[in-house]
Amino acid sequence: MNRFVAAVTASIFAASGAMAQGVTEDMLANDQTMTNQVVTNGMGRHLQRYSPLETLNKDNVKNLVPAWAFSLGGEKQRGQETQPLVYDGVMYITGSYSRLYAVDVNTGEELWQYDARLPEGILPCCDVINRGAALAGDKVIFGTLDARIVALDAKTGDVVWRDQINDYKAGYSYTAAPLVVGDLVITGNSGGEFGIVGTVQARNIENGDLVWERPVIEGHMGMLNGEESTMTGTLNATWPGDMWQTGGGATWLGGSYDADTDTLVFGTGNPAPWNSHLRNAGQPTDGNTGDNLYAASRLGIDPATGEIKWHYQTTPREGWDYDGVNEVVAYTDRDGNMRYATADRNGFFYVLNREDGAFVDAYPFVKDISWASDIGDDGRPVFIEDNRPGDPSASADGKKGDVVFSSPGFLGGKNWMPMAFSQRTGNFYVPSNEWGMDIWNEPITYKKGAAYLGSGFTIKPNYEDHIGSLKAIDPDTGEWKWEYKNDAPLWSGVMTTAGGLVFFGTPEGKFMALDDETGEELWSFQTGSGIVGQPITWDQNGEQYVSIISGWGGAVPLWGGEVAKKVNYLNQGGTLWTFRLPKELAAAN
Repeated sequence: MNRFVAAVTASIFAASGAMAQGVTEDMLANDQTMTNQVVTNGMGRHLQRYSPLETLNKDNVKNLVPAWAFSLGGEKQRGQETQPLVYDGVMYITGSYSRLYAVDVNTGEELWQYDARLPEGILPCCDVINRGAALAGDKVIFGTLDARIVALDAKTGDVVWRDQINDYKAGYSYTAAPLVVGDLVITGNSGGEFGIVGTVQARNIENGDLVWERPVIEGHMGMLNGEESTMTGTLNATWPGDMWQTGGGATWLGGSYDADTDTLVFGTGNPAPWNSHLRNAGQPTDGNTGDNLYAASRLGIDPATGEIKWHYQTTPREGWDYDGVNEVVAYTDRDGNMRYATADRNGFFYVLNREDGAFVDAYPFVKDISWASDIGDDGRPVFIEDNRPGDPSASADGKKGDVVFSSPGFLGGKNWMPMAFSQRTGNFYVPSNEWGMDIWNEPITYKKGAAYLGSGFTIKPNYEDHIGSLKAIDPDTGEWKWEYKNDAPLWSGVMTTAGGLVFFGTPEGKFMALDDETGEELWSFQTGSGIVGQPITWDQNGEQYVSIISGWGGAVPLWGGEVAKKVNYLNQGGTLWTFRLPKELAAAN
């Protein structure tokens, strides 16, 4: 155990016996190997989403049967993107409109429900979803759409403490699963389309007190123990004028924790506004003067102080809403090198060094990338400037810049939906989409609580026979080992197992298991609504279980343009499905 985690864990035990009675730091650190539970988002804080369980395998997965189903109930359907957590006989899930449920993991019966009282005027960008909770000691902790964080008693659902992340009236919200490290619960924020400023915050688990805060846009001051700490970056080094004050960079997907280097790794979202010409007015576009740090980047952060240890920017001078928040997965490659992998919305799969975040390599993981021809040896993209949306100030009427077709579309080669790594094959399994967009820039000025885009767009499919594409990718070479094509966009998380299986869901409602080596479909189940959730698996009473939530929604039906019309027949829903492999069928072929 590293020094930071050891110190804070000791302080928790000294201060309270509750942690010893509930989910401990040791459980969080070893979640992947403790197969009778799932207590972290990502099935391990490195976010590999890999289970060492192999009771369920390629030969017997056809015998997987429903064990129980749980309905979220009411009229609050919309998108269901949660990852369940399982501990001490209870499953915890979040639902749309900031709800949290405790369910008996043996029977599927509800134990309690918490429904956040959301105010009028919340400003969620991309549906009223929630991606999951965190467990720590005797608490279950999650964020709400009005940019609050709430800690509940895991046994009763009673509120222990709550705190405000930021002002929802300015466009802030929160949808990600919090991250627990030691005695800290760590969160990001959402709202990049409203000119907010991305931050990472750490709070004391016991009382919710803010310990440190790190804004991710240069020029803003950090905070540690109630006092100003250090400035992020250097004022006006990569931002013109005062645009850094509303610079975006939302940390809306949350982060991971690398115990080997004692580093939090967070991605940062699009700079604001989308119109890149406004953000670089009067600045040269060569070198890195107009990069708009630290938007569209991955950051390594010290968990004790909130100081930035390193950064890597995937899309400098970002102008397509390609963001940079996609999850960063810590793994060890086939040669024993400690690496990070991240599949960016911009269409490139990146491999970074885990010690300092330095660029190692990058490969395309979608078929048609139009904004850049390559990623250079220095880790910077080789832009195709003719495919950057035009400057409206250079147009005849000053109202609309030149329209360009960009691929991937702004929803990304991969959006939020998490990929998985298999320790069995050494490959990543990446849910991707093959689409592009017509995009143009427009003039815009900042107004609190109003959309701050300065762009217009229309998403379009790139191919007639598919949009969704699940790919098995060798991170050492970038080779695609296989591709599974799907008619509608893929928007669910992926999970791999030591039994050689890859689980994911489709908007058409199918929950599927593929062969990790060939991509062959081995099993599927129709859940009745589109799947945009995240699967898990665990061992219970000597049997292997698998769960997924079904409920169509998310960004695609809201922002998908021509693609949204393609899937507008899909029904909403809200059902948690749990499957098991009966003991008597585990050995059956």
